[in-house]
Amino acid sequence: MPTTTRRWRAFALLAVANFMTIIDLTIVNVAMPTIGHDLGFAADNLSWIVTAYGIAFGGLLLLAGRAADLLGRRRVFMTGLAVFTAASLACGLATTDTFLIVVRAIQGAGAATVLPAGLAIVMNMFPEGAERNKALGAWGALGPLGAAVGVIAGGLLVDSLGWQYIFFLNVPIGLVALALAPRVVPESRLDASSRRYDVPGGAAITAALMVTVYGIATAPQHGWWSAQTVSALVAGSILLVAFFVIEANVSAPLLPLRLLRNRHLSGANAVALLLGGSFFPLLFVGALYMQQVLGYSALHTGFAWLAMCVASLAFAGPAQMLVTRLGVRPMLGLGMVLIGGGIALATRVPTHGHYWTDLAAPLIVTGAGTAFAFIPISIAGLTGVAERDSGLASGLINTTQQLGGSLGVALAATVAATRTSALLAAHRPAADALTGGFTRAFVVAAAIGVSGIALALIVPRQRAVPADAPPADPALVTVGR
Repeated sequence: MPTTTRRWRAFALLAVANFMTIIDLTIVNVAMPTIGHDLGFAADNLSWIVTAYGIAFGGLLLLAGRAADLLGRRRVFMTGLAVFTAASLACGLATTDTFLIVVRAIQGAGAATVLPAGLAIVMNMFPEGAERNKALGAWGALGPLGAAVGVIAGGLLVDSLGWQYIFFLNVPIGLVALALAPRVVPESRLDASSRRYDVPGGAAITAALMVTVYGIATAPQHGWWSAQTVSALVAGSILLVAFFVIEANVSAPLLPLRLLRNRHLSGANAVALLLGGSFFPLLFVGALYMQQVLGYSALHTGFAWLAMCVASLAFAGPAQMLVTRLGVRPMLGLGMVLIGGGIALATRVPTHGHYWTDLAAPLIVTGAGTAFAFIPISIAGLTGVAERDSGLASGLINTTQQLGGSLGVALAATVAATRTSALLAAHRPAADALTGGFTRAFVVAAAIGVSGIALALIVPRQRAVPADAPPADPALVTVGR
């Protein structure tokens, strides 16, 4: 195992790469109206700028996590980072809406490869206990911080340089990280005798996630009860069932069902699904409300999210300290209370809203909640997991979170578009109709967040790791540094 100094040096590089992928989930939110205007997006297709990235990200995380365990975590990390960097350059060079959607999906695939491999490396560098909790706490704090920084940076770049630079920004950072990774990041993988691939399972779960999100995302155009929407949702359900049948019958499953008996992991994943399903729609709908109803510029919109960013940063330290002292369950419950409550406050925003009276409180409360939710989820999702399954477990926790985000954004966009269309048909003013659609979407996001409170209670308290804990899993072979 690397020395303490080298571990934290490697952690810093991995954290930067992780931070880039998280920022790209949200940085486009404030740029969407500008991108839509420049590339000729239809209004009901605009959400695909976010959804295309989310579908590929959430759909491939589980498969990428297992590939990291089998092929080498540093190798897979660097491969994903190269794809992500190249796709970022292509996004900035896009001149049509279709091309941007395609390369956003490729960018999401690269991010899906980077994230679980990086988190698995972090888990394997630090022994389970206080030091790993510290590392995973810092890693978990990157989630809400990256999301908030994304919307702020998006506003700055769009107004000062142009929307293309929200993608170009990744290129020099990615190239530097690729150059440093072989010298800084240790390699690890499973023993060669353990390397078997579950291709049918990987294809089934990836297709299930993508088809389901596609069905929800296209529902506004075709209708919830249209043949296309119903067929997509039914097909997604059948593929999901097929995945579990495959996993129960293959010798080397992509997702060993024994992992789901780990109450830490299963509980954390259940809450992660609802966390993503509530938090990411807030960012998506909130940015549209600020620009399309309140008339904020991209820069103004970016700075409007600063309150959330500051609240998340302010509470990250206390959250990390308290989760180590009190355990995962109470902190996770508190986080979901604050997130659900903060989004519920946003359901009251009016057509002629003001920042300090209508937006500041929802953003501050939700920002505080992210610190108390993302950190314990990262810890709980990897507690009690053998090192040979670390890439898979980290891929799973991020899959459920990103799947929740993709489903939540697609559902929020659908609800907002449906409600807005109904109000416009009733001859309501455009601003009132948009506000009515956005507040209805906030109601849905708040309900998802509040439902996560009950699920947080099923996550068991974290057990302390004894001083004489057994050494690393012998199935793990460490290679190189």
